[in-house]
Amino acid sequence: MFLKVIIVSPKYQLNVGYIARVSKNFGVEKLFFVKPRADILGKKAVMFSKHGVDLLRNAEIVESLDKAVEDCDMIVGTSGIWRRGERLNEKEYLLEEAVKRMKSFKNKEMVIGLLIGRDDVGLGRDELDRCDMLVHIPARPEYPVLNISHALAIMLYSFGNESIGSYGRIEPERPTAEEIKRLNMAFEDIIKKKRIRNRKAVRNIFAKMIRRAHLNRSEFHAVITAFK
Repeated sequence: MFLKVIIVSPKYQLNVGYIARVSKNFGVEKLFFVKPRADILGKKAVMFSKHGVDLLRNAEIVESLDKAVEDCDMIVGTSGIWRRGERLNEKEYLLEEAVKRMKSFKNKEMVIGLLIGRDDVGLGRDELDRCDMLVHIPARPEYPVLNISHALAIMLYSFGNESIGSYGRIEPERPTAEEIKRLNMAFEDIIKKKRIRNRKAVRNIFAKMIRRAHLNRSEFHAVITAFK
């Protein structure tokens, strides 16, 4: 699945900068802004984006929400208020429930538009109505509304941990084919020293296990270090 991050009409450069920064932290490669009121390349936005400034320079600005979500198979909005008893409640999920629901989707090519905004008044009723799912991040009831950059960070972390990609993928960095070859060779060196009747079968089973495991780089280094 692919997560398309769409920020609706942000007002403050500070938040724009923090959104770029946290998006960079979680591997998002492109941001989409709907009618931004803030200058997304303004001095404060650039300053607070840190190493995410390239996301601002390469961001796509669109004039309508329709344009932003035209390629989305599903639209997910964020809601700071838990609306018990309202008609929106039937599609509103706590974050943990939303992540489980995302995991149940089988279409690997599915594009999910994640709407974030606005930083002063949130998403409007029409925009909430457009959403197929509303995600509520539970906070203390006396102050339940999160800053948009904070909400985005939590969403990217939660969905990223469930291996949901982004427009540019939120996936841990994987070892290269050459590194996997080195790992298989290290395993080969080990089994050469053992009394094994069918080394070829054992070697092939190990290679198959590694392919299925989809190791990230830290896991790869841990395994190959142990073998060495």
